[in-house]
Amino acid sequence: MERSSTFTAVPGLGGAGMGVIGLAAAVLAADQRSDAGWLLVWILAAPVAAGIGVVAMWRKAGRSGAPLTGAVGRRFALGLAAPLVAGAAVTYALWRAGACTVMAPTWLLLYGAGVVVGGMFSVPAVRATGLCFMALGIAAVATPPAWANAWLAAGFGGLHIGFGIYIARHHGG
Repeated sequence: MERSSTFTAVPGLGGAGMGVIGLAAAVLAADQRSDAGWLLVWILAAPVAAGIGVVAMWRKAGRSGAPLTGAVGRRFALGLAAPLVAGAAVTYALWRAGACTVMAPTWLLLYGAGVVVGGMFSVPAVRATGLCFMALGIAAVATPPAWANAWLAAGFGGLHIGFGIYIARHHGG
């Protein structure tokens, strides 16, 4: 029975909060004078946004009585985590190679892949969010590297806020 259920603790308002962090990071990163400063802003923003998402998920799960540690929650987390771990490793490799210009598309594509895979165990809006992140990542590959912050703002800011509000309105909190 649990195998056929969906993970409903994805937090809409938490996602919107994550989007606010994404927009703030894009603004702060755009003002950095070096690749190291730009990367540091995004690396610091990621755990802040993730923390907001985890706390919001925990609270939504508590309100709805959906266990985060059940089989469906574990599948969601594993599907999301694998591409994020890969993204961290690839980010380090790109930094060492001096290839910061491809970090934005890489992050959007891998985060999107994680949301799509995790979203296989959640509501359709979560999968749609992941596909939109991947579409932005593909667009970021095809545009000048100077547009990186705009793509990251659109994804980690705009998509999180837009889909977060949608999920909050249609799937609770």
